[in-house]
Amino acid sequence: MDLRKLQKIVVTALEDIKARDIEVINTTKLTSLFDRMVIASADSTRQVKALARNVHDKVKEAGAEVLSIEGEETGEWVLVDLDTIIVHVMQPGVRSYYNLEELWQARPKKGLPPAPLPAEEGDEGSPPAAPRRRVTRKKDDGASK
Repeated sequence: MDLRKLQKIVVTALEDIKARDIEVINTTKLTSLFDRMVIASADSTRQVKALARNVHDKVKEAGAEVLSIEGEETGEWVLVDLDTIIVHVMQPGVRSYYNLEELWQARPKKGLPPAPLPAEEGDEGSPPAAPRRRVTRKKDDGASK
């Protein structure tokens, strides 16, 4: 599926369930793992899960592939892997803590204080661990031997 069409489906799916602060970051010059990162905020764990599920459903309806969804158990940060687009749906506190926008911008914004160091594992009040993206490798067809 065309990247622009897939991106439009994702953003529309997020807007349908009232996601806040939707940001699309072009990552083509930063990594070869994916071309776009979409980040959105939700006000509750229920809304985080509903947004991620709506993205999943709308992408499937359009005939595109969803590789995985990570983080639905807690609902504080859900990652939807669409191969060329990675979608992060986060509660505002988690989004502020990890500050993915600054991390993935080609030119970081100046004047922002550095993000605090993560708390040691087991500390109360520490933000949840980031969902892990599964990296899928293309199968070797044997032609390179």
